[in-house]
Amino acid sequence: MDYAENILGTIGNTPLVKINKLADEIPGLVLAKYETFNPGNSVKDRMALQMINDAEADGRLQPGGTIIEGTSGNTGMGLALAAIVKGYKMVCVISDKQSKEKVDILRAVGSKVVVCPTDVAPEDPRSYYSTSKRLAEQTPNSWYVNQYDNPSNCKAHFMSTGPEIWEQTHGKVTHFVVGVGTGGTISGVGSYLKMKNPSIKIWGIDTYGSVFKKYHETGIFDENEIYPYVTEGIGEDILPLNVRFEIIDGFTKVTDKDAAIWTQKLSKTEGMFLGNSAGAAMKGLHQLKHHFTKDDVIVVLFHDHGSRYVGKMYNDHWMQKMGYTE
Repeated sequence: MDYAENILGTIGNTPLVKINKLADEIPGLVLAKYETFNPGNSVKDRMALQMINDAEADGRLQPGGTIIEGTSGNTGMGLALAAIVKGYKMVCVISDKQSKEKVDILRAVGSKVVVCPTDVAPEDPRSYYSTSKRLAEQTPNSWYVNQYDNPSNCKAHFMSTGPEIWEQTHGKVTHFVVGVGTGGTISGVGSYLKMKNPSIKIWGIDTYGSVFKKYHETGIFDENEIYPYVTEGIGEDILPLNVRFEIIDGFTKVTDKDAAIWTQKLSKTEGMFLGNSAGAAMKGLHQLKHHFTKDDVIVVLFHDHGSRYVGKMYNDHWMQKMGYTE
């Protein structure tokens, strides 16, 4: 009989899906790596399980312990599922710009959720970075995950997502495009694909208010680039160790408005009910189209599910309030 021992056994092996109408103007074949098929409905399930397995193996995570992590929601969900199966407590520290749905979902799977202000510097004691670290120091038998600098994040995608894309395209992939937050996905997948074929191009989708694009192009960490933005899950005001800039061929930035509009387009045109980082990635793909030829195979990774954004990008009143629609 064919069955998984528990829900964690269903992580990975997600499908590639052709994008049709929304890719009409893009040369080449555009395929979406559709990560919502993971049990926690996001790509983050992969690295959440890898980080926990590695922490168990080297003793950082002890039986009955408490897992503590700062998250935009999806990593928290992946960690929470693994915590349930493996018998750990889970504390998620999340910023107040994240959707209400994400907070509700984390609580629904038994996590304690601590909400912190977005509009503060990372070193501010109120930030979700600082709060996560402080809670870990104060909580006995706890483990602070730190997905930004944890090498198991990148490792998960080098070992699973990258090989899947290579095998599913029969090695014909020419470009990989993905939103960049912690950097684990782009660096892990990019490292694997470039190991198989160094001519494959790796493109990152950034957002306005984030430091990635300018730092990649100039080596300058420009604090003037940093300001609050709406798009969830991509961009940063820090430089995570998991972002391997030498693997990345370039970045393009997408506005909050474009990300929101293209998220709705994916749903209403392709039947792809996804999070707003997917909208950013799809708009970014169009901004990059002059880099592609008709013979290219372009894989764009879609991170998470639309159910986490029904009060935002899928809500007409919210879209009007934000000035994104008439």
